[in-house]
Amino acid sequence: MGVAAREGSVGGKMDIAEQVTVTAPPVRVDAYARRALGAAMLGYAMDGFDLLILGFMLKAISAELGLSAAEAGSLVTWTLGGAVGGGVLFGVLSDHVGRIRVLTWTILIFALFTGLCALATGYRDLLVYRTIAGLGLGGEFGIGMALAAETWPPQLRARASSYVGLGWQAGVLLAALVTPVLLPAIGWRGMFAVGLVPALVSFLVRRAVGEPEIAVRAQRSGTGWLASLRLLVKDRATAKVSFAMFVLCSVQNFGYFGLMIWLPSYLSTRFGYGLTQSALWTGVTILGMAAGILLFGELADRIGRRPAFLAYQAGAVVMVLVYSQLTDPTALLLGGAVMGLFVNGMLGGYGTLMSELYPTAARATAQNVLFNLGRAVGGFGPVVVGSLAAAYSFSAAIALLATIYLLDMVVTALLIPERRGAVLD
Repeated sequence: MGVAAREGSVGGKMDIAEQVTVTAPPVRVDAYARRALGAAMLGYAMDGFDLLILGFMLKAISAELGLSAAEAGSLVTWTLGGAVGGGVLFGVLSDHVGRIRVLTWTILIFALFTGLCALATGYRDLLVYRTIAGLGLGGEFGIGMALAAETWPPQLRARASSYVGLGWQAGVLLAALVTPVLLPAIGWRGMFAVGLVPALVSFLVRRAVGEPEIAVRAQRSGTGWLASLRLLVKDRATAKVSFAMFVLCSVQNFGYFGLMIWLPSYLSTRFGYGLTQSALWTGVTILGMAAGILLFGELADRIGRRPAFLAYQAGAVVMVLVYSQLTDPTALLLGGAVMGLFVNGMLGGYGTLMSELYPTAARATAQNVLFNLGRAVGGFGPVVVGSLAAAYSFSAAIALLATIYLLDMVVTALLIPERRGAVLD
């Protein structure tokens, strides 16, 4: 809202004759931006679906293939380790040969090698398939977030990033709902075979969405294949920001995978919940996460990135501690939703934060490298939680996760600049 003055000349003097209220025009989102967002959400939804069904299937896979607890946990670790390599490779490729082209490649690789997991005969070949599938998984996050940031208006940028994050939650929610129905019927091999469906999606994405103009201009500048990586540490200030983003992404992924991969087992072991009950409780936690992501986008666009992150990090510390002490079924249900809101709600902010901190020539590289390095650290979450649970208890292991969010708060307060609404270059 603004006030405009209409001035007139009376007797040689300018005086205010009338004041009128001017309303700012509404922010418009064009059709291309919506299609780009849809492509990003689809890719991320398929990632989320795959990783959560893996958590539900670990017991069945271990029983048939004779895996130890450490081997079962390492399937997640190596998937996320592959994502690091894929993040670097496909992030750089995306900044040089095109967002949409590389996005379709990542979806296709991810789908084909997820499908091949259905043919695994033992630990070693399954580990290879999961690792290569991780390469594709690692490329999708950063490209999708860059697409959303580059095509949506600055005033809605955090909300667009949060919508991409909601794609992941839609995938994991679908996994929580369909796994109890499909797993007994088609087995873990059939569940992996379902992972071939995204291969069709890759072709639809390629046909429906073109390259964003801002990315095309950056590609024409010809900055060189390694230039995008160097831009992440081009000077002392940028290196500090990149280190801070690595810490934030590591905490995000460590906390998320440490909780979500073991949550069904935690509920089953401590409270005797069956597959359907564990899926219900996990599903409610995921709904809380989705609400948190949506709310985060709104807050970050209205009050700024740093205040939103600090509020959520503080909430995560409190709610992880509270959840580890709950025993009543209703309290577990409601507490899981609130914990999910804070623990994963921040996922809606990383895409827009990194998009505003790095130039277009390195935007997808920054997103993929930093977030997937965080995923590599996060891949140890299930292993650490499993080891602590074996030595002490699941509740003690989950409670210890609260300490990592304190580190998150310190890094955010000291090293992350505020860039709300910045013009992308």
